[in-house]
Amino acid sequence: MASRPIGIPWPRIVAARPSRSTWITVGLGVLFVVSWSSGFIGAKLGAGQAPTATVLMWRFVPLAVVLVPLALRRAGRGLRGHPRAEVRRHVLVGLLSQSGYLLTVYGAIGLGVSTGTTALVDGVQPLVAAALVGPLLGLVVGRRGWAGLALGLTGVVLVTWSDATSPASTAPFWAYLVPFTGMLGLVASTFLERRSRIRTPPMTALAIHCSTSAVVFTGLALATGTAVPPSSGDFWLATAWLVLLPTFGGYGLYWLLVERVGVTSVNGLLFLIAPVTAVWGAAMFGEPLTVVTVAGLGLALAAALVVGREAPRGAGSGVQP
Repeated sequence: MASRPIGIPWPRIVAARPSRSTWITVGLGVLFVVSWSSGFIGAKLGAGQAPTATVLMWRFVPLAVVLVPLALRRAGRGLRGHPRAEVRRHVLVGLLSQSGYLLTVYGAIGLGVSTGTTALVDGVQPLVAAALVGPLLGLVVGRRGWAGLALGLTGVVLVTWSDATSPASTAPFWAYLVPFTGMLGLVASTFLERRSRIRTPPMTALAIHCSTSAVVFTGLALATGTAVPPSSGDFWLATAWLVLLPTFGGYGLYWLLVERVGVTSVNGLLFLIAPVTAVWGAAMFGEPLTVVTVAGLGLALAAALVVGREAPRGAGSGVQP
């Protein structure tokens, strides 16, 4: 296959003459951004109620009870091609993009990293994925792609520096490396997912990922002696928040929108999550929102626009075989 440029285009979900389907897609995109942002807020709410393993175990066990029959039924009936291989692939994708990712998000926020900074580090994943995963798949990253990556990473450095040097910050400097490891896990999961030529239905993928996370976090909670949940109503409120908003609303809508408009448009929406989370965290938790922070968020948005201008030279999703 001939190499071709790749990019992460800004979402193109609004047509010149919006149809009913377009407005539905726009509405789903707005819900996705708010729901995904809510995961960072919910992580901070949960961190104040119980250890990370406890919160994550009780977030995913109920989901597994509901969704595992669906996963087993799909696996039993078989997906096109090699179903067992695809189930194993999605177990690994779930370990990287959900289990490992959430451990780093909760870990970073628990250490004192602000929700906005954590969201921004994770939000540059599409740019890093394009730069690193593209060549692995035989694709070419254009000059705009590299320029966008440089802008995005500059924005991350500015926001991270502003957060780390804030008088209100309690996080050690090394804590800011934690969300980077989660972001790299997302990049690895992107590579695995893009290597597959079989498109697993969104609900099936969600079922496999959530079931995998339930096993991982239950084992972690049992190993650390933190499996018993607190009896406070605030804990169960935070748990319900995490189950409904970021899981079904965020993670579920991600795969639904990928099927509807493609992975490139959805990845463009990820750049809106950090600003929404930063404003939300400032209003709800009093997290610092300085001029430097706003400038860094602006650079991240500019990075998405710069890379997006390269999109007409490529076809389909940003990174695909």
